[in-house]
Amino acid sequence: MATITDYETGALRAAARPLTGSAADYDPLLELVGDARFVLLGEATHGTAEFYDERARITQRLIEEKGFTAVAVEADWPDAWRVNRYVRGEGQDADGRAALSGFERFPAWMWRNTSVLSFVEWLRKRNDAAVDNKAGFYGLDLYSLFTSIQEVLRYLEEVDPVAAEETRRRYACFDHYDQDSQHYGYAASVGLSASCQKGVHAALQELQQRAFDYMQADGANPEDAFFYAQQNARLVKNAEEYYRTMFRGRISSWNLRDSHMAETLDALARHLSREGKPAKIVVWEHNSHIGDARATEIGRQGEWNVGELARKAYGEDACLIGFTTYDGRVTAASEWDGPAEHKHVRPGMPGSYEHLLHSVGLDRFFLPLRDPGPTRDILMEERLERAIGVLYLPRTERHSHYFMAQLPRQFDAVIHIDRSSAVTPLDATSGWHSDEPPETYPQGF
Repeated sequence: MATITDYETGALRAAARPLTGSAADYDPLLELVGDARFVLLGEATHGTAEFYDERARITQRLIEEKGFTAVAVEADWPDAWRVNRYVRGEGQDADGRAALSGFERFPAWMWRNTSVLSFVEWLRKRNDAAVDNKAGFYGLDLYSLFTSIQEVLRYLEEVDPVAAEETRRRYACFDHYDQDSQHYGYAASVGLSASCQKGVHAALQELQQRAFDYMQADGANPEDAFFYAQQNARLVKNAEEYYRTMFRGRISSWNLRDSHMAETLDALARHLSREGKPAKIVVWEHNSHIGDARATEIGRQGEWNVGELARKAYGEDACLIGFTTYDGRVTAASEWDGPAEHKHVRPGMPGSYEHLLHSVGLDRFFLPLRDPGPTRDILMEERLERAIGVLYLPRTERHSHYFMAQLPRQFDAVIHIDRSSAVTPLDATSGWHSDEPPETYPQGF
């Protein structure tokens, strides 16, 4: 791999905008955003405190200075809706910690952490003081199959008990799987069980056809209540397909999931747009979802993602911001459904973007990538890029966490945190607090 030259580090350092903690840190970012309606803020891991904290700082400015009215995150729709009700002063939760308690499914630390709690409390306080244009908090993901089924039925029981019974019958084919979505998916995919596909499609179609009647029958906030129910019914339809196809290959299930998230984002934008004023939404998701997949080796294999779909749908109205780190700490598990661990992050590999950005010599900085010039030319050389999700497996890091990419095609800008720290779970176990010794890794990968 070619060595990093003084010219490269000098050009990148000249273009970098240091982040010092001042109020003006993100002036260049807001200038880059301009009038864009969708700002997608990424993360290179699901467990880095600085990624959450800096996204919150940026989002606060977008809400206060640019008129953004929604934060859409990589989280389940029903659980995020509970937070949405809290921040808008509509729910029964006494505080943000209680509002976040709905996030019980692995990995709970993604949203039940101190950084998200601080942002949720800020948003509630801001909304309490706002006359109008209260900002909401919404989930884009589709893992909540069984919770969403219950939410559809709960809504129908209030507005149309007869339809509730019919929909319960249509959803009954899931009853054999004891709230286990993957069990259903496996059984349906290999022909051991009949698919629930027809029933979930019919349930959504009937709900949509009765929209006017249901909103007339409902009480407070009928449009929001119907929208919430409709999105749950759509999620059930898409999740059924997702779990039925997940055993056929990673790319097909990934594409279904990201298509659902992009579809939910678009539905949310249409729902929140008022009187000819288009809604403006901030998205918080992993870099692998919000960076344009066409700029990566995974995209060349046929995978698309929310960032690519947003650029295709909204053009310059979408602004994609990635985050990177060189080393530090991260909250992650060693196996699916495993406990949150406090792990060391290895230094970025030679030949990676992380290693190159580390050579700039700044602790943290914002780097715009759109404009032609030396910075874009240097970064257009395809390099390794690291992605740490809810699992971090240092012993297989090159295979498990790196892929090839072209950063300036993937993002409009990147924020680099050279040494980062782990996000703190609200329910941190003694194992998380005891810390992971350096260079000690679990066995049996």
